[in-house]
Order: sequence, then structure tokens, then C-alpha cells
Amino acid sequence: MSQISHILNEFEDFAKSVYAPEFPVLLHRPVFAGNEKTYLNECIDSNFVSSVGAKVTEFEQKIAAFTGAKYAIATVNGTAALHVALKLAGVGRDDEVISQPLTFIATCNAVSYIGALPVFVDVDQSSLGMSYDAVKTFLYEHAELRNGVAYNKTSGRRLSACVPMHTFGQPCDIVSIVAVCKDYNIPVVEDAAESLGSYINEQHSGTFGLMGILSFNGNKIITTGGGGMIITNDADLAERAKYITTTAKIPHPFEYVHDEVGYNYRLPNLNAALGCAQMEQLDYFIMRKRELALQYESFFSKSKIAFINEPKGCVSNYWLNALQFDSLNQRNEFLQHTNANGVMTRPIWRLMNHLDMFKHCQNDGLPNATWLEERIVNIPSSVPVASTKEKTKNTS
Repeated sequence: MSQISHILNEFEDFAKSVYAPEFPVLLHRPVFAGNEKTYLNECIDSNFVSSVGAKVTEFEQKIAAFTGAKYAIATVNGTAALHVALKLAGVGRDDEVISQPLTFIATCNAVSYIGALPVFVDVDQSSLGMSYDAVKTFLYEHAELRNGVAYNKTSGRRLSACVPMHTFGQPCDIVSIVAVCKDYNIPVVEDAAESLGSYINEQHSGTFGLMGILSFNGNKIITTGGGGMIITNDADLAERAKYITTTAKIPHPFEYVHDEVGYNYRLPNLNAALGCAQMEQLDYFIMRKRELALQYESFFSKSKIAFINEPKGCVSNYWLNALQFDSLNQRNEFLQHTNANGVMTRPIWRLMNHLDMFKHCQNDGLPNATWLEERIVNIPSSVPVASTKEKTKNTS
């Protein structure tokens, strides 16, 4: 008998009871319990369904107000938001961007779109996000300033940005990371794709660096079907972001004039309508997800399986709840049992430096990330069905 066999059936029953009558139990599905259909119909009736429409502006205003950022610029997805944010931060072809290997591939894809290369530093075991100590050590050992510009002494390339990620909604030590990067004049672009509703010392994630990005994919805490957002306090960057994501078209009553290569990255009005309705429910979603996290923490406290909790001084949205196992064998046993019995669980992503296209990228050895890759599993984290019904009843 394995070390975790006693808890497998108990967890299966527990998860199914939380999400009954849903079956199979999904990892994270969207909840449409508010004004989504009403706002979509309003868009259709108005004929404004593409990237020009009142709901796009309204959604941007709602995100800015919620996060405390001065400006928010809506994009078609989080990857597009990160691509543009990196471009506006000054990242160029053959530059290097400090990143973490424990991330969804979109982070590195956005770096690659510019023609830059990721450089991987380790993560913290507690937050699963970029390690301040790893960034500090890497910069001390490899970075040098030449006329105020940071270069990698090992590769000779310019270090033009740092992209920490708030993994599964758990905030990383972003305050310290921004501070050490400032010493080397390296702008920080926060990958807050998963952390809408997460805070560090009462400040919203994504608002510490030069820019932050959010995602509203179908599996995020709120969804627009597909969508993203750049948030920033810099007026000039916000103006540039809106301009180049709207094909860099010079405003004119009827002429089509574009003065640089732009991107067709603006969020359609239909998607923004979903976002406006979802924002009306966000506080409720966060409350219920935090209650779910407490249930999971209590359930696993009687086992040797560790539940990943929010870091001290932080508030997590618990987008995806995560467990830490003692070994790869335990992890695999849990994954095999749960998925075979209708409870969707998933391992953490394969490390970016293990993928063929990024194997050649410099890294610092990555002991924590390598250790975590074999031990972390995500468990069902949707807003529970019962609470969704209650929410629908209470708002009808």
C-alpha cells in the first residue's frame, strides 16, 4: 500500500461533494451567473461587436478601478498584452529577458515574438514564483552596467526586462524583485495573468512594475472568452499601448494612414461585454474561492500532502489550488487515480528550459523549480456549483 492510498478515495469523494452534481469535476470552468447575456444582447443590438464599442472602454475602466492602476488597455489575450508590454518596455531583437522556468509557455512565447531570449532564474518553493534571491544572485554574478544599460557579461547581450509571474495567483516577492532590478535599470513587467484579485501589502499584483498584464481566458477567475489587459501608471505608455494595438492608425475622419507597424490586438466589444458582467461578480468569486481554499487546507491538514498557502503579507485569489507531494511517484499516483475517477487534476507545467526551443537558454541551475516540477499538482478550483446557484438566485 502506498503512503497516500488512504486519502485518494476520500479526496475523490470530497471533491465530488463540493461540486455536485457536476461530473466530471473540472479543473476550472467559467461561471456565468450575472448580466452576461444582457450585455451581449446590448452589443448585438447596437451593432458594435468588434473592437470599437462602449463596453471595451467600460471594461478597461472597471479593471483600472479594481486594480488601482491609472490606465488599462484591453487586448485580445494575455499573450498579446505581454508581447506589447515587452515591446514598450524597450525589449529588442537579440536582447535577454529575465524570466522563470516554472510558468505557462505564453510567457516565453511573448519574449520570442520580439526575437529576444529568456534567461531563467529559480523560483521560491513557497510562492512558486520568481525568487528574489535568485534574481539578486544572477545580477550580481552576470550583470554589468555600461553607460547605464545592463548587459549580461556571459552572453554579451542586453538585459532589457524582467518578467516575474504570480503563479496560480500566489504573489511572488515582487517588491524586492522590482527594487533589485531598479539597481540595474532593468524594467519589470509583471505577468499577473493568473492573479486578478491578489494583493501584496494591500497593493494589487501587476501594479508594482513598469507595466503588468492580465488574462481573461476561459479558465481564469473572470473570463471574456479570450482577452487580456495591460495595466500601468504611465500615461505615455498607456497611450502608446492603445495606439499600436489598434494597428497604429492615425485618427482621421475617413483616410487610412498608419505610421508604423502595429498590431490588431484590441479586444472586441462582445468579449468586453462579458468582462463587464464578470467584474460585477468578481468580489463574490474571490470570496468563494478563498472559502474553498480553506476547505482544502483543512482537508489536507490530516495528511502529509502539503497545501500551497498564500505567502505572508499577501492575499491570494487562489485561482488554482495547488498541492505539494513528497515525491514524483506520489504525484503520479494522485494524478492517475483522480483523473481515472472523474476528478480533473493536472501537474504543474513542464519547465521551460526542458522544452526544445528553450534548452539553449542560460539558467542558474534551477534547483527549486526542478524539485517542484516533480511534486506540484493543481486540483479543482472553480467557484463551486452550489454557490453559483445561490448567486443566481440572489441576483435574479
